[in-house]
Amino acid sequence: MPADYTYQRQHRSLGSFIILPTIWLALLAGWVLLDASPILLGIIAACTLPALWDLVRNPSASLTLSREIINWHSGPHSADISLKEITLIRLDTRLDFSVRATVVLKNGRKIRIPFEATPPHHAFETALIAQNIKTERHHFSLRQ
Repeated sequence: MPADYTYQRQHRSLGSFIILPTIWLALLAGWVLLDASPILLGIIAACTLPALWDLVRNPSASLTLSREIINWHSGPHSADISLKEITLIRLDTRLDFSVRATVVLKNGRKIRIPFEATPPHHAFETALIAQNIKTERHHFSLRQ
């Protein structure tokens, strides 16, 4: 029997720690050196507030694939699905090269795994095949 597959991630990253101060320094330089409009700079700075909030909160996301269930959580959202209820898991490569995973149940219902909780697709597909879960790959599809 294959071991449980677990994927976890934290939202806080080195890239966020570098990019946010860089943007703020560029805005400050625009204000001091170029005499840019404070209103325009304020609007641009306001666009960085969600990223700052995520850095402070540091939300986590995870997915676990065991012998009986697949479960995930991402922020306030979570789900537990028995492997017996799953027909297949569809992996869609989007136009931005990100991969979205959708669980298709035997009753026809589709449940999207949140992007934050979706593992790297090669390792995830290997773990699904090891658990005898059928997968479908769709590249660059706009519809589901």
